[in-house]
Amino acid sequence: MIQASVPAVPPIPLPEPALADGVIRLREVGPGDVAALTAACQDPLIQRFTFVPVPYAESDARAFVAGRPAARAGGEAIAMVISPAGGDELLGVIGLQRFDWDHRTCDIGYWVVSEARGRGAATRAVVLLSRWGITGLGLARIQLDADVDNAASQRVAERAGFTREGVLRSVIEVKGRRWTEVIHSLIAEDLA
Repeated sequence: MIQASVPAVPPIPLPEPALADGVIRLREVGPGDVAALTAACQDPLIQRFTFVPVPYAESDARAFVAGRPAARAGGEAIAMVISPAGGDELLGVIGLQRFDWDHRTCDIGYWVVSEARGRGAATRAVVLLSRWGITGLGLARIQLDADVDNAASQRVAERAGFTREGVLRSVIEVKGRRWTEVIHSLIAEDLA
């Protein structure tokens, strides 16, 4: 019997050079972020519009941080802290996940702390990480799903150059509710 070989899933490297635009930078998530992650994930909007556990405890933040190297090594996800260009303060988290390497696609997700909202940090981070995903990882498409009630996240997608494709009604069930999501995408041809 001939066995088909399964293609290896590539590990996800850290961006080199580091992703920055003079206002923000994206850096690796580390143990020093546990307290800030725990505090940020108490925010009702982060709890409502993301898939973070509710309630969110320090043990959740520790597990998230501890799992990042294996997720990158296994080609599953990369998560980065959004920080000011000149510091390490946690303004938010952004990541690429749900990779389909055969089709060279993934999703992008993010959140920012309340103090950083409305200042462009999310848009800047989405621009940096999505462009790197296409040019640095060779992705053909990055999808951004935003809850239909999350107008701010939809504006971020559009400001970052993503195209609104439509609405998927009752597409998933998370945290005991059905989610209707607005789908945006960025494809390699958009950067040409």
